Amino acid sequence: MKTIRLFAVSFVSLLLFSFCTQQSGIKKEASLNAPVPVKKTPAELAQYSKATFAAGCFWCAEAVFESVKGVQESVSGYAGGDMKNPTYEAVGNGGTGHAESVEVYYDSTVVNFKTLLRVLTSSMDPTQVNGQGPDRGTQYRSIIFYRNPAEKQIAEQYIAELNNSGKYNKPISMELAPFTVFWPAEDYHQDYVQHNPQNPYVQHESIPRLKKGQEQFRELLKPERSIVGH
Repeated sequence: MKTIRLFAVSFVSLLLFSFCTQQSGIKKEASLNAPVPVKKTPAELAQYSKATFAAGCFWCAEAVFESVKGVQESVSGYAGGDMKNPTYEAVGNGGTGHAESVEVYYDSTVVNFKTLLRVLTSSMDPTQVNGQGPDRGTQYRSIIFYRNPAEKQIAEQYIAELNNSGKYNKPISMELAPFTVFWPAEDYHQDYVQHNPQNPYVQHESIPRLKKGQEQFRELLKPERSIVGH
């Protein structure tokens, strides 16, 4: 689990990494220190389309999607398993079948489902099986959940495009699964990257993933959420 790995990071490496990120062009003052938007009510969110994805750590995926124009909110949670009301600890033990996931509320007149798939894969390795980066286990597997036949077809075509692109040396390993239910994660996981920019895991994993993704879709970025400029 992420919390265990944090204690394994040495004090010296933290200092070095902090120095490197400050020199890398990441504009923390323009993004991670920006005010966290007020959460919309369920009634307000009901007017938007929803999409659900798993892509490793949900802290990372949530931050990536929330930087995209048209995305109204991204919620960290759990999907893909059978256990009702799963907890972070239970999912982290790998026995619930769930994966750390994000539910994305978006304005389909501004950003469409295929564009969200592009955002999804921009900050991750879609060929890594049962994990993402240093996070290993079925709870970190990558999944595209589809809600209807149209989304399934779009996802299948996108995966085929990635496999045929020549960009990857291994086949795409993202699962494609019908959406069933999404369980929101505990409150402290929500907007975790923005609330905890100095957390060692956020510094080592989340911010680099966010920067990697944003560099690939600059034209889609909300200015206040950009850490790469335009």
